[in-house]
Amino acid sequence: MERKDSITQHRSFDLCIKAKPDASGHFSGYGSVWGVVDSYREIVAPGAFAASIADTKGKGRTLPILWQHRSDEPIGQWDVMREDDHGLFLEGELWTDEAPNARVAHRGMKAGAITGLSIGFYTREDSFDEKTRIRTLKRVDLVEVSVVTNPANDEARVDTIKAKLAAGERISDREFKALLSDRGFARSDADTIADVGFNAWAARGPGSSSAGEVSDLLKALSTPLTLPTF
Repeated sequence: MERKDSITQHRSFDLCIKAKPDASGHFSGYGSVWGVVDSYREIVAPGAFAASIADTKGKGRTLPILWQHRSDEPIGQWDVMREDDHGLFLEGELWTDEAPNARVAHRGMKAGAITGLSIGFYTREDSFDEKTRIRTLKRVDLVEVSVVTNPANDEARVDTIKAKLAAGERISDREFKALLSDRGFARSDADTIADVGFNAWAARGPGSSSAGEVSDLLKALSTPLTLPTF
């Protein structure tokens, strides 16, 4: 199934460091590993990053190491990106002389206090197993890889809620409001919509939603919101 997501997704992992940062800020590790079902009930297939890596190299570019997914706060660059039998292998350098948070990341990683690595990507091709409720990411565009202090970051929280819907699980009105806020609704509007529409839907009880209804809701919440102009 081909898909072109318009919103950057984030997936967080414990930082699998092969070599901790040296004095100059160089380090290596894995940004993703194969065959692991994550908390979003997704698995990354070998080869998923290959086309994106080749495209980046072909343009003579490197990807940034960001601090906490902040696009305005690069703290280094990834010099080596390749797939091997284990996963996505990365070698990078922290800009410890120029970026204050690169020094924080450097110190924290060496001390074992900062152990989070999170990839930012767009999904290009995936498949979904209706029986296991597991999605396999077959091709993704890698945008950046961040050092994060808390892998359970806010950016990933909305993806978690969507994953619960995809797995047929019920969500709370608070989680539904978070989805509406993510789509650009004001808090007061999100409260009103949730109090009227969502609560009536939820009152139907567990298992009352058809697969089609859940699919339609996920599609609506994954589509960029266009507000009418008056």
